[in-house]
Amino acid sequence: MSDISVVFPLQVRHPETVVPFAEFVLREGLERLWLGQSLNVDSHLAAAYLAGRGLRVPLGTSVTLMPLRHPYQAALEARSLAVLTGKGYVAGFGAGDPIFVENLAGRPYSSPRRAVGEYLSAMRALLDGRAVARDGEHFTVRGMLVPAEHPPVEVGAGVLRPAMARTAGAVADVAITWLVPPDYLGKVLAPALREGAHGRPRPPRVVSAVHVAVDRPGRDVHRLVRVATAAHVEADHYADMLRRAGVSDPTAPRELLEAGVFVTGAPEEIADRLRGFFAAGASEVVLNPGGVLATEGVRAATDDLTEVLEALRKMGVIDNR
Repeated sequence: MSDISVVFPLQVRHPETVVPFAEFVLREGLERLWLGQSLNVDSHLAAAYLAGRGLRVPLGTSVTLMPLRHPYQAALEARSLAVLTGKGYVAGFGAGDPIFVENLAGRPYSSPRRAVGEYLSAMRALLDGRAVARDGEHFTVRGMLVPAEHPPVEVGAGVLRPAMARTAGAVADVAITWLVPPDYLGKVLAPALREGAHGRPRPPRVVSAVHVAVDRPGRDVHRLVRVATAAHVEADHYADMLRRAGVSDPTAPRELLEAGVFVTGAPEEIADRLRGFFAAGASEVVLNPGGVLATEGVRAATDDLTEVLEALRKMGVIDNR
């Protein structure tokens, strides 16, 4: 069986808005609830709010921006959320836009790859209970976390292109993809992850977030694609990845649909296309109902997710409840 999760794909304006998704994950017996970077209510604080309400759901971040917290603080927060929820936690990180990095750190990372490598390797050592003494090009970390029992914490990197995949292969537990077509995942990123993991017992497991929407009467699917993807496809690193994957115009909904970046159709069609991500190397697929959530609300989004999950169960992709 394969792992299916759900992401709350919007900025968290109040943690109460995330509650229906946490309840959905628990009700459906899904693998995890993922939160993206939020610059309204911080995602880690929203996650702590859920735990405080008794919604102790497995959590992950996809992805938190590194300039916002030092690796020591990041490791402490990740461990804290694992303790609060009593569940394994995935701490996913990305370098962020160079201008954003410069505005917070004083200068952009000379190499985002090296910055990610330094950051995640320091986090992993701290979470493993080891003392760290590293004067890196981008981060200085000296010390260790106060020893404490906690559920497992995985460290992950956002991965779009083969160079970052090789870095993730060397240091990460999890490689997290967003807007990545399945063919590109299988033919480009998965081999690069294996290459980077040379000498390790195994490469990082792959988590792929996939936009989904059931094609219903009266729905403008192209509009949903634009709403869900506009903030990403106009960014240089996403546009470059998509062009490498054969999408000549990353802003064109038709091309994103054809590439499998946004999956639509009847629930059975969506479920069948999601199997392509597992075949390409993903161990976990994260359903992203962002287009429907932003335009039609929580009920419509969870209705779509429920129907897709039922189709996946009928196909034997995930266990029946």
